[in-house]
Amino acid sequence: MPEKVGRACVGCGQPISRYNPDAYCSACARGGATPTIPDRAWRDEEVHRALATWDFGTVLRLVRRRSGLSQKAVHELTGLTQSFISDVERGHKQVNGREAIIDVLSGLGLPPDLRPLLLSPFAQAESQRRIEAIDPAQPWTAARMVASLEAAVGGAMNGLNRRGAIAAMGGAGLTQYILQAAIAPPEAMAAVRNGIKVSDQLLTGLQSTTDALRQADASHGSGNLARAATAHLRVLLRFLKEGDFNEAIGRRLAAVAADTAIQTGWYHFDGGAHAVAHNLLLGALRAAHASGDGRLRAGALSFLAIHGYSAGNPRDAITAARTGRQVIADKDAPALHAMLLTRQARGHARLREDRQARIALEEAQALCARGRGEDDPHWLYWMNPGEVLGQTGSCLLDLGRPDQAAHSFAEARNALSPDETRTRAQFLSRAATAQMRAGDVDAGSATGHEVLSLVAGVRSARLDDNLALMLSEAGRYSSVALAQELLEHGQAVLKERAA
Repeated sequence: MPEKVGRACVGCGQPISRYNPDAYCSACARGGATPTIPDRAWRDEEVHRALATWDFGTVLRLVRRRSGLSQKAVHELTGLTQSFISDVERGHKQVNGREAIIDVLSGLGLPPDLRPLLLSPFAQAESQRRIEAIDPAQPWTAARMVASLEAAVGGAMNGLNRRGAIAAMGGAGLTQYILQAAIAPPEAMAAVRNGIKVSDQLLTGLQSTTDALRQADASHGSGNLARAATAHLRVLLRFLKEGDFNEAIGRRLAAVAADTAIQTGWYHFDGGAHAVAHNLLLGALRAAHASGDGRLRAGALSFLAIHGYSAGNPRDAITAARTGRQVIADKDAPALHAMLLTRQARGHARLREDRQARIALEEAQALCARGRGEDDPHWLYWMNPGEVLGQTGSCLLDLGRPDQAAHSFAEARNALSPDETRTRAQFLSRAATAQMRAGDVDAGSATGHEVLSLVAGVRSARLDDNLALMLSEAGRYSSVALAQELLEHGQAVLKERAA
């Protein structure tokens, strides 16, 4: 039987997409002025996750917006009607069928090196085991908690820490996971075995190690802490799997494991290993749930919120922060509530939801002014008015108000502890960026030099990103002597840090 031949363009004779109702191909119809999607539009974790999960509506929406193209331009590239493009982007319709998917991605110009991501849904063996370990549909039992942490630790130890790696969960799946953590009934933790007897004294020592790592991070950044913390978490996992403990000790052991997993996830995130961090935080949420301590659940959710607004979906950040507040609704913990509100505000700011961000920040400021409550946890020692002011500055920067952001960062400077070098450097690098965006090159350059003098010995991929952004802003004023000096100083520092 002869192969069916598709329609051809009456202008150039080239095949016409089956979605194109016109007699001319899109190139002939627009007279040769071909819209293009730049390569940079594809170089984003959110785009990669959407490709890996075959979420082509999100792929369309993200690459189109990051290219500055209209839906009409995408129609010209793919042959899809504008109404269909709109429906796909909003999730009302799907691109189905192998040929349709190939047509769309070819029209958009999917880079060849990203094509393997489309095979992700068919990954087998270890990848599937890890996904099942954090599946919210799986029972919230002690055994499932251990499996989740084991899978996450396995990913960390095996070096799955590339910044471009893909997290296993997001969107609706992550929302379900977060809500399950809030409502699932607690599981029994007692375990009678012939293993090591777990005592309060042993747990006190294990918690002190976690606390010591946390203090080192505040001053010097994640550095090599991720490896040490991962090894410490493996010890805790061994006790969870093989230890002998009663119900009370079991819950405390789960609490120490949760706190350690949260911190380990944070160190990996600060070091740029976003996917590993994400899975560790999901495991930490199960451990926090097993501990029965709502404050730890809120803590895990707060770090998932950071992941959301920094490297994932800002909407996930808002969901995580709000759920964290619901979990501790009966606690006298104004500092913990304030911290969660700043995370929520950052998510709103990334989405350009000005009013919601402002309301969350105002409430955070009022709660922080109350001081610490009876139920505020010991690990939240760093929450203070300077932190709220710094996060306010970051929100204002995302909202496109650099002058107001610079003012907020200036207020934060006086309230931040001089011992928390990494936090101080983070906020000051953003302050310099805000000052230069506001046109104050002199102040921005001075602040930039101050930041560069602070960062020696502080290892943090997030800080490196902020330094690069600061220098990018300075590059806009390269003809100004002060900005040029900052650029030269900054490039030397970044080169030294990379080495």
